[in-house]
Amino acid sequence: MIKIERILFPTDFSECAEHAQQYATELAKRFETKLYLMHVLDTRIYGHLEPFANTVWSIYDAKEQAAKSITEIVPEKERKALQVESLVREGTPFVEIIKFAKEAEIDLIVLGTHGRTGLTHMLIGSVAEKVVRKAPCPVLTIRPDNVDFVMP
Repeated sequence: MIKIERILFPTDFSECAEHAQQYATELAKRFETKLYLMHVLDTRIYGHLEPFANTVWSIYDAKEQAAKSITEIVPEKERKALQVESLVREGTPFVEIIKFAKEAEIDLIVLGTHGRTGLTHMLIGSVAEKVVRKAPCPVLTIRPDNVDFVMP
């Protein structure tokens, strides 16, 4: 029998992630599991801003805002019915997600996908795709409702 005790929900606070969060929360309720909410500050971005801003303060402010935002993802009413832990990390998103999944012995990762294809996908890359390929556990990807995929 498949045993799910720990679910990881990484978020970038996008609409796609918001949609996937509903799945993560519902699964956590049904399986009565611990739900980890995670945001990764992509430090690669801050490195490029260095000539233009005091990046130490920029990262600090971003981390503070992310910590506040992540606690608001699951409403207080639902938090009481769930075991929820929120965390914010710095680094390359897919690397930090995979590292945490190994550390915490996560049983399932639930994350949204933007549904980018073609050149946009090639230039921006896909955190979801990299997590799916490298994760130590099953990954459930949730695509946005409003995206139409073009079949080849």
